[in-house]
Amino acid sequence: MKRDPIYGTMAEFDTPQALIDAAKRTHEAGYKKIDAYSPFPIEGLAEEIGFHFNEVPLVVLIGGIIGGLTGYVMQYWMSAVDYPLNIGGKPPHSWPAFVVITFEMTILNVPRFAFASKDRFFLIVFSSDKKYHRAETRQFLESLAPRSVSEVPS
Repeated sequence: MKRDPIYGTMAEFDTPQALIDAAKRTHEAGYKKIDAYSPFPIEGLAEEIGFHFNEVPLVVLIGGIIGGLTGYVMQYWMSAVDYPLNIGGKPPHSWPAFVVITFEMTILNVPRFAFASKDRFFLIVFSSDKKYHRAETRQFLESLAPRSVSEVPS
């Protein structure tokens, strides 16, 4: 399968309301594979881009329960059945104090998408959408009055 060199077309907006309005118009125009990025949760945005139900919370709950039970059973098995410690009331080890390691990351080349974590709002139409056409999609996004429209390479 030939891969499209363009990942999608992205529009940048200044306000949350502008993003919500653009997402609503984009979804109503028939685009189904769209996503939005913002520095904070925006109420109602998920519904406007057509995101209604997600199975992730159920999978996480089941995984958490299974993982917790597995961890408990492993600890019990290792300490009570497989290798029980009979030390006559004395502590088996003298542990040193925990060492706290701090570090700092410096980012030199900050991509444009980093603004999504500060003060900008983005809407992307993925090139895998059935209705996606490079020129027409760009023209549609420009009609939403964004701050800018750009293509996202793969």
